[in-house]
Amino acid sequence: MPEQKNPNYLTGAAILAGTVALTKVVGMIYKIPLFNILGDAGSGHFNVMYYIYTLILTISTAGVPVAISRLISEARASSRPMQEKRYYSVGMMAFGIIGIIGMSAMLFFAQDLANMMNDPQVAVGVRCLAPAVFFACIVSVLRGYAQGHSNMIPTAVSQIIEVMCKLVFGLAIAWYLKRAGQPNHIIAAGAIVGVTIGLGISIPVLLVQRRRIARNAPMTLNLDQPLSRWDTFKKIITVSIPITISSSILNIINLVDTSLVRGRLASGAGLPGETVDILYGVYSKAMTLFNVPSSFITPIAVSVVPVIAGALAAKRGADARGTMESSMKLTNLLAMPAAVGLSVLAEPIFTVLFPGSNENGPGLLRMLGIASFFVCTYIITNGLLQATGLERLALVALPAGGITKIAVNYILVGTPSVNITGAPVGTIACYMVITVLNVIFLTVRLPERPNYLKATLRPLVCSLIMGAAAWGVYGLCDRFVRPALGAGRLAGVICLGLAILVALFVYLVLIIALRAVTKEDILLLPKGEKLAKVLKLH
Repeated sequence: MPEQKNPNYLTGAAILAGTVALTKVVGMIYKIPLFNILGDAGSGHFNVMYYIYTLILTISTAGVPVAISRLISEARASSRPMQEKRYYSVGMMAFGIIGIIGMSAMLFFAQDLANMMNDPQVAVGVRCLAPAVFFACIVSVLRGYAQGHSNMIPTAVSQIIEVMCKLVFGLAIAWYLKRAGQPNHIIAAGAIVGVTIGLGISIPVLLVQRRRIARNAPMTLNLDQPLSRWDTFKKIITVSIPITISSSILNIINLVDTSLVRGRLASGAGLPGETVDILYGVYSKAMTLFNVPSSFITPIAVSVVPVIAGALAAKRGADARGTMESSMKLTNLLAMPAAVGLSVLAEPIFTVLFPGSNENGPGLLRMLGIASFFVCTYIITNGLLQATGLERLALVALPAGGITKIAVNYILVGTPSVNITGAPVGTIACYMVITVLNVIFLTVRLPERPNYLKATLRPLVCSLIMGAAAWGVYGLCDRFVRPALGAGRLAGVICLGLAILVALFVYLVLIIALRAVTKEDILLLPKGEKLAKVLKLH
């Protein structure tokens, strides 16, 4: 694979952001057939396993690529090739050891972790994921090395390998175990093996890329004296710890919340274990769809950070404010229709994608559709805080949202008449609190603050009209088209497809007719110039 000759930061950010969006969409595609194989209870087991793995993985690796890439980039800029090599060698050794510790914890304490999550059956899946923690530590150092050389392609390639292995191997193993008549928690454990396989395959690919980067690096006669291994390790840890803490907060909240929801369904609502598995499983299915809209906001958040930071550094406050407004408007233009669509069409979406699921599914998705908007606004406002040097304030907003979620879920999920329906309410409250606090921080601390009303009003109007169109078209199809096609799944797919197509057409016409989007907004996106031409924006 050719190396970028004159890498540009924005291009690199766009590559990574686009890859993140792609992997999340493929991840959703993977989970839909997987959850249909697993059923409601098995889907819940799968999510519990993955939450445990994600937290241990985040603690082990979250700050590693950023720390290694930043320090290697600094060493290159100051022509210190020996220090650059030491950052790599020390990072590989240190995080290899950390990976072994994390892997051992998952292997030897799997049952304890499963019991802590109020789901004893997931212990086997936790053990299947244990090697993935070690692999991920090695992968993180290799990605950081490539990023330190301004080459984002190895990271993007490895992420695609991971998600494709998860899709292919995970589904194949799950299907095989299902045919073999294995219980749901064993099928879920088999499905999650695809994660371990993907990370394992990524390592040799990244090693080849690392050798290629090192071979093509410019030669220097400056043989610098590197820091000691201990001082080098301390520098890596000093950079990575704050990032790890901020990245871990939401994962910790999700893990605690998962244990809490399952525990309160049993102890508060008084439901038997089998019912708890089913209800948490159907909630996990709804959460898969809830996470989709945010995948498309990540590229915006990543791309605008250097633009805003550069404008502020050059004392161009008006340009920074304009970029902030455009990024928020783009977020609203994508997040609002997605939220409205998920809520308005919750029943047909859920029944088409997850037939035969528990009856609570559509209602959970309807509320999580609303929550998806606040997740998207949290992502972009967090990006704006980072771009303006206010990233430490996220350490205030995130715990506040997490505490809100835990409190709401403790009360509502433990109420017998509410039970699982209380979980999405807690999610809405959590991200609403985070978003509101982020907006307050931006408003109070920035002299050049964005015009929130300008960024919100037109997208909201367009989305509401689009939602009405989707609701009306689906209602008409359900009344007149479905009887002709019968009551099968195909009829639901056709009715839903027609409603979505009409809604998209109406929305595109509205945002152009009402000038809800401008050329300046579109230029923030990767390939924005071409997209602006397609939409005929001037």
